[in-house]
Amino acid sequence: MATQPLGEFYDDDSLRYSPMFMEHLGKVEHKILVDPKRQAYYGPDPHTFPLHQNCTYTVDGVTCKVPPGHYFMMGDNRDNSQDSRYWGFVPDANIVGKAFFVWMNFSDLGRIGPIH
Repeated sequence: MATQPLGEFYDDDSLRYSPMFMEHLGKVEHKILVDPKRQAYYGPDPHTFPLHQNCTYTVDGVTCKVPPGHYFMMGDNRDNSQDSRYWGFVPDANIVGKAFFVWMNFSDLGRIGPIH
């Protein structure tokens, strides 16, 4: 996962700046915000979900080997999301559709719309 710095992003909701980066995942680019002061993991004991032994939690972050037939779900606000780091892997049988539209983002109405 390659990243390049893009300067700072001002968040109108929290009234603060965060370092912004362009992340390259294969051929897809995403803008991401990184909060270096936020811990890499938060939540309950990470050893409470099935297949937890596939993950290692350190101060530098979370490393997981996703088991076959499962997905690792990352929240849209990685530094502030309860996702697979918090509740574990999602079995393939639980995936029933494909995201195609951003909805309910009232802090930035310009982000509501189709996903490319």
